[in-house]
Amino acid sequence: VIENLAMEEGNVIRPSPLRPLVSKWAHGDNKEDLFSGGYGGESSGGNSEPQLNKRRDLIANVDSGAFELQSDINQSSLKNMDVVLMKNGSGVSLNKNTSVKKKSKRSGRGSRKKSRGKLKVVTEDVESEVEIQEEEIPKQNTTYGFLVGPFGSVEDKILEWSPEKRSGTCDRKGAFARLVWSRKFVLIFHEMSMTGAPLAMLELATEFLSCGATISVIVLNKKGGLMPELARRKIKVLEDKTDLSFKTAMKADLIIAGSAVCSSWIEQYLSRTVLGSTQIMWWIMENRREYFNRSKLVLNRVKKLIFLSESQSKQWLAWCEEENIHLNSEPALVPLSVNDELAFVAGIPCSLNTPSFTTENMLEKRQALRSTVRKEMGLTDDDMLVISLSSINPGKGQLLLLESARLMIEQQLQINTSDSKDSILIDHDYYSRALLQNRITGGGSSEGSTFHAGTKYISLPRIFTNKVGSKSNKVPYVKALLTYLSTHSNLSKSVLWTPATTRVASLYAAADVYAMNSQGVGETFGRVTIEAMAFGLPVLGTDSGGTREIVEHNVTGLLHPLGRPGAKVLARNLEFLLQNPSARQEMGERGREKVQNLYLKKHMFQKFGEVLYKCMRIK
Repeated sequence: VIENLAMEEGNVIRPSPLRPLVSKWAHGDNKEDLFSGGYGGESSGGNSEPQLNKRRDLIANVDSGAFELQSDINQSSLKNMDVVLMKNGSGVSLNKNTSVKKKSKRSGRGSRKKSRGKLKVVTEDVESEVEIQEEEIPKQNTTYGFLVGPFGSVEDKILEWSPEKRSGTCDRKGAFARLVWSRKFVLIFHEMSMTGAPLAMLELATEFLSCGATISVIVLNKKGGLMPELARRKIKVLEDKTDLSFKTAMKADLIIAGSAVCSSWIEQYLSRTVLGSTQIMWWIMENRREYFNRSKLVLNRVKKLIFLSESQSKQWLAWCEEENIHLNSEPALVPLSVNDELAFVAGIPCSLNTPSFTTENMLEKRQALRSTVRKEMGLTDDDMLVISLSSINPGKGQLLLLESARLMIEQQLQINTSDSKDSILIDHDYYSRALLQNRITGGGSSEGSTFHAGTKYISLPRIFTNKVGSKSNKVPYVKALLTYLSTHSNLSKSVLWTPATTRVASLYAAADVYAMNSQGVGETFGRVTIEAMAFGLPVLGTDSGGTREIVEHNVTGLLHPLGRPGAKVLARNLEFLLQNPSARQEMGERGREKVQNLYLKKHMFQKFGEVLYKCMRIK
């Protein structure tokens, strides 16, 4: 059961006649010679006509598990916005929770039980546990798209395997296992949302535990959907984040903090022990100035800083130079990886393969999963499904992605694309706000792209949205997205949404293209980008941040500039990939090869193990 569900984004484009869209949806002594060749300081080396009888109208059949996201309720403004898309006898309604009182533990348990089967967009602040009052979402007879999935049960049935069957995939004979065996580690999670940093720390904790280490987790903010997953994996979560956590940390061999937001805990801990600075590795996964500002007082008081990408490392070092901060050591670079569970489904060799589950067998199962999920979505073989998985916030560029889809649709329908007069984009100038966040670079190599779509007639693109729940969801931005969709009816007919879920293999399997449209300084790294590439998807990404380091323009995908100029280039790139399936396949294959060479679990833990070895070395 997934609680506090939010939304995520992507899209579908179909070269077929226009029609209404409906869908259903023991470490040894740590000596130099122990790790020779390991961590001794050197790295080792179809028919397009509508089939209404096979599809279920979302509003008409609530038992199908798919619902049209629409509301005909017009209520007055209420306090403490808590939008809920609920199942009922007639479809979906958007309700508000008017209670602002703190719930008891008993009532909290009851409310969680009642929340099953609901889709929530909860207004929360990334910096605080205090809920913020926000504007209400528009609800005047407006259709925003269709709800599909999640597809976890479909994955289990077709793959005949579930990630829940395995809690760890450690290579017990490897150097990493020898390094961490019987060691004690404390891992600090800044929150429990189903987003990048918490998920990366979850997988790190799982690997440590499966390699024989003792793990204790400190959670600074327990809101989110990952607590049950930590319990399932038998990862110990400390009861508090103050005295008990400090005592446990003092006994640990190493402390690993997984976000810049952990700065407040680190500062408190350092004030209590003189040995703290030699214990802490800080894996920073953010790349915005406000995160640097809140953490700058303790950056030079930890053992080691770790970054995800070259662009992030350069930016943080530049900020340190501006503030005259001298770090204790040169930061390390450890990019994220595709975990074994997803590599397994993608048909990439990994630790989960057995004689019964060879890579060839998994490729066949993945194709079957693709066919089933696309059928559930109401797609044909000629449709192009473009997905984008992320939290909903201006920096992720969802509104600009919608604009790109609209531009493409209106061009195909020969409608006047007066985007400069779009009142919603003017009133909600989120792209400019994102660009003001200390951009590293501007423009993009794809500005002068020579790729143009042919004259083949297409119907409306669809945006497939599947937001992994995050505290960074903001109601005003969601409101702008929904208002934009309701204003452009041709676009809204093409939009799909799914509840938040960590079971994303089915989504990657069903997709044809991945869109990474992060604005401002761009994505810090973007693990979803390499996950999509593992499944053979070409990537349409902004020419900024970690995306530019991962995606090679015209090789593994197409890059576009930031902001609204980039939206126009993205629209052309979407149309090009629609009209050229062979280009999609070639780029996808090259991307998959790159992942196999650089971004698998073995690559990440080789680099991470080298950093651990240096930090724990006996001098």
